Amino acid sequence: MSLKTEDDGTVWMYERLHTGYGTIYRVEQTLFDSNTPHQRLVVGSTVAFGNVVWLDGVTQVTERDEFCYHEMLAHVPILAHGAVETVLIVGGGDGGMAEEVLKHKGVKRLVMVEIDPGVIDFAKEHLASINKGCFDDTRFELVIADGKDFAATCKDTFDFIIVDSTDPVGPGEVLFTRSFYSDCKRMLNEGGVLVTQNGVTWFQPDELHNTVYNFAGLFADAGCYVTVVPTYSGGFMALGWGTDDAGLRDVPLGTLQQRYEAAGLQDCRYYTPEVQKAAFALPRFIGEIVETANRQARDKA
Repeated sequence: MSLKTEDDGTVWMYERLHTGYGTIYRVEQTLFDSNTPHQRLVVGSTVAFGNVVWLDGVTQVTERDEFCYHEMLAHVPILAHGAVETVLIVGGGDGGMAEEVLKHKGVKRLVMVEIDPGVIDFAKEHLASINKGCFDDTRFELVIADGKDFAATCKDTFDFIIVDSTDPVGPGEVLFTRSFYSDCKRMLNEGGVLVTQNGVTWFQPDELHNTVYNFAGLFADAGCYVTVVPTYSGGFMALGWGTDDAGLRDVPLGTLQQRYEAAGLQDCRYYTPEVQKAAFALPRFIGEIVETANRQARDKA
């Protein structure tokens, strides 16, 4: 990540996540800049996307398009399952994922495991428009720990697990391993669902392939669905999907509509029941990655 100030005082933030490609933000004000024990955390107020969070120079979340990501990771599995009461989020320190999950009144317990307490502190101060006070919900439990260590030792079980991690570098690397996914599978109740963020497939196909390959050795249904987040440049973002109930991706539209209305989600800006059905209809270049990973896992077995 680099901040550049022009002669007229205009400040630009340059992000170069992908080889040969970059993104530039015009920054009105740097609100927070700190090196935590785990990563460099910067929050800037931008012209195009409101407050933006960068970890080690990579965009994590923005005020104006976070709903494209959080709504799809949270609501698709919960409404597919239909009876989620217990949820585990690994990562998600900005609180946006927890805020979406807690919209579901049927959720009785939400545990969030975050490695960096500094992320929680700044989120309460600078990202209140995203987390909307979710940290104060009586159903919310915060655990400060490495997600992999938590998964390896946790004795509790959950109906739904979300891995809201950074990309597989630095602290997030261990959250993309077969052993971590295996621990997540152990923590799932029967019929539960595990979902993960797997990057922008156009630039990060291996990230999706490796996750689906590992899922295929653990779950009856291993694949992904998609969303589009404007600040995650490169088109479709893949959301990994693992469950032993292969029928969950085929819940009838009418049933999804009933659950959606009962949950009071009509204020969603991205999610609809129709979008849920469509999200599993993959563009061919993404579908081929999923098919190849599943085939290779079957062949190895």
